[in-house]
Amino acid sequence: MEALLTRHHDATTPLNLTAYQAIGGYCSLSAAFDLKPEKIIETVEAADLRGRGGAGFSCGLKWRLRGADAPSPRYLICNLDESEPGTFKDRYLLYGGPHQIIEAVIVSAYALQAERAFIFVRGEYAKGGNSLYQAIQEAETAGLLGPSICGSGFNLQIEVHLSGGRYICGEETAQINAIEGKRPNPRPKIPRPSTHGLWGQPTTTNNVETLVNIPHILLNGADWFRSLGVNGGCGPKLFCVSGKVRHSGLFELPCGTPARELIFGHARGLDAGRTLLGFLPGGASTAFLLPEHLDLPMDFDPVAKAGSRLGTGSLIVLDDSTCPVEFTLNLMRFFARESCGFCTPCRDGLPYLAQILNAIASGEGHADDLALLDELCATIASQSFCAFAPGAVMPLISSIQCFHTHYEQHVTNGHCPFDTTT
Repeated sequence: MEALLTRHHDATTPLNLTAYQAIGGYCSLSAAFDLKPEKIIETVEAADLRGRGGAGFSCGLKWRLRGADAPSPRYLICNLDESEPGTFKDRYLLYGGPHQIIEAVIVSAYALQAERAFIFVRGEYAKGGNSLYQAIQEAETAGLLGPSICGSGFNLQIEVHLSGGRYICGEETAQINAIEGKRPNPRPKIPRPSTHGLWGQPTTTNNVETLVNIPHILLNGADWFRSLGVNGGCGPKLFCVSGKVRHSGLFELPCGTPARELIFGHARGLDAGRTLLGFLPGGASTAFLLPEHLDLPMDFDPVAKAGSRLGTGSLIVLDDSTCPVEFTLNLMRFFARESCGFCTPCRDGLPYLAQILNAIASGEGHADDLALLDELCATIASQSFCAFAPGAVMPLISSIQCFHTHYEQHVTNGHCPFDTTT
């Protein structure tokens, strides 16, 4: 498949406005302004574009649920707070094409009739945030942003919000609190941000990879977009592959590309003499898949049917030299540290899981620890306030199921079976 979202990322520096327009940049604005907002939403829904930030919810349906009669002012948030371990796709979009993001936000804001948009950028991506500032200034000077864009009568202000740098800020309502200058704790599920978001007004949040597909859908149509996928997938997908592979990297491929092609084709497989132990298909907060799943299409529904989540489409690969217990412990330490501390099951439960897991990994575990971990994970996942903790315990639950023998060996032998010095 010819690169679409990353077609200009080979440049040593991000394209300025002139260079971006030379490859067709901002052409979608006139196409959008010739249509009624409702027609754009219908087209996006027909394209079956699903959220690329992790949830995989229909973008068009999400826009429609906000309602055409939502009161003003309305807001759009472009989520670029990429903090999921193993995920680096949004960084490529930010550093490689800031004008691509600006164009996508303008078209999406018009469809939603949002008067103000925010691009929420991970704090560690400060340099990319500066590129966005420059792109916004260029677009405003050219009349592509601001009052009555291209004479359309549509007004839009875009602001860049640089995050303070916490994983929880990627959660939709925590992100809204952060933009408002509050502590980024998640909000109750009701009322929804679509009706009561930023400053109590209708707010729509989409991942940046989701939004950069919108201009292409408008220019080429819903059928064209769906045809870019394979094995039932729709459109292009940015896949990250890292871990025990010979060529870690970002690959733009058809949504639905099998895991085998990603790992053993584009990422060039494992080191000589090594075999695949397992992999996380969608970043750190997804469940492990095994070698038997290599031919599984990397698309939302097939991965869910296999018991995991496509998430961000970021594969983390383990070979037979990797201790799955140590690997999972590393993830649990991260999630325990990144809890916002709002609810007890997450705030106290995740560090307790890490403590038990550390004892097992150190050879100091007990025979009943595995049952205790299962019980705690079930309690934490069901009793926590937001989706953070259920996602955090997902790799642990699946790790115990997939690699139970390795856990038992740690407990029975009193040391890690991968430790060759013992």
